[in-house]
Amino acid sequence: MWIGSLTLDILLGDIHSLKEKRSVVRPVVAELRRRFAVSAAETGGLDLHRRVEIGVAVVAADRAHCAEVLGACEELVARRPELEILSARVRYLSEDDADDMARPEVISP
Repeated sequence: MWIGSLTLDILLGDIHSLKEKRSVVRPVVAELRRRFAVSAAETGGLDLHRRVEIGVAVVAADRAHCAEVLGACEELVARRPELEILSARVRYLSEDDADDMARPEVISP
């Protein structure tokens, strides 16, 4: 099992209020969820009206599928003319990685 995450730092176009921001961001997050069966949310920049961070996560049997889905998600956002991606960060975690993190090593003196 693999878990992939994508964090997008986005600059919004001609937005002057948080209400306008919501009207742009909500449909993008909803489309990501609907088209790619991923978890997606506005994860940062909540009090800024021209910046937003969108987080996307996917679980798959292999890393390649995670990469394919997250790449398609990034492409969907990049095609939106009112959004400018400032940075994109992708991370992958395997089941083995998660097991290692869940069992901290005990070092005896």
